[in-house]
Amino acid sequence: MSAPEGPAGVSLSGVMDEDRKAVRTAGSQLPPHMPALMVALTAVTGVIEAVSLLALGPAFTAMQTGNVLFLAFGVAQAPDLPTLPAGISLAAFVLGVFCGSHLESVTEARGRRWFVMGLIVEAGLILAAAAAAWGLVPQYGAPTPRHLAVTAVLALAMGMRNTTIMRANVPGVPTTLVTRSMTAFLGGSAMGRNAVYGYGSAGWQLRGLSVLAMFAGGVLGALLIRAGWTVGWLLLPPAAAVLVVGLAYRKQPPLHTGQAAGREGSR
Repeated sequence: MSAPEGPAGVSLSGVMDEDRKAVRTAGSQLPPHMPALMVALTAVTGVIEAVSLLALGPAFTAMQTGNVLFLAFGVAQAPDLPTLPAGISLAAFVLGVFCGSHLESVTEARGRRWFVMGLIVEAGLILAAAAAAWGLVPQYGAPTPRHLAVTAVLALAMGMRNTTIMRANVPGVPTTLVTRSMTAFLGGSAMGRNAVYGYGSAGWQLRGLSVLAMFAGGVLGALLIRAGWTVGWLLLPPAAAVLVVGLAYRKQPPLHTGQAAGREGSR
């Protein structure tokens, strides 16, 4: 019996086998310190989402699933749910993906470190958001035009981040969401005991750290908001952290498009 095929004749079983192999070997063939850098970026996402949801929104800037649902609820005329922040965030995120893809292609063609460049540009955008939000008081619900503008810049940065991380292809640590990381972590735990998810491996531990990093970042962001930090100050630590991660990778082996996920000709 032949394996089922997806669009363009791609074998679905082959894709699943390759994905499982990547899951089992997560972290085993990555450049040194790459997993730690990805965990750090995951914590940054937690802070960013705390700021965007609790101080600017309600809207997400990295986890666009939430915004899609906000818009869906708005179409259904759910009460007391503003959809404008979610719509602006989603549109800016889309633009960020386009810009990130173009940046990666141009930088790769010139033989430069596109991963580093992507993170430096992201840090610059977060700094721009901090400058635009300087002195801005956190506000949940009924955001002002200035709140919406800051949301848009952050979503632009997170769109670029998603493109950068997908090209980096670090299995189990997407840095902007933890659903799949949590699933693989639980499936490969002592209770799940599934070897496909790397039970007892370093990759399994990495997924657990990813979940904890997102949680810790969210807690930190929420605590800083409760402490009375203005939005501009809230965004300075994430910008600095992304910049440090980008500069730290400069001494690592360069990544190339052929190593990245989701590109034709990479297999």
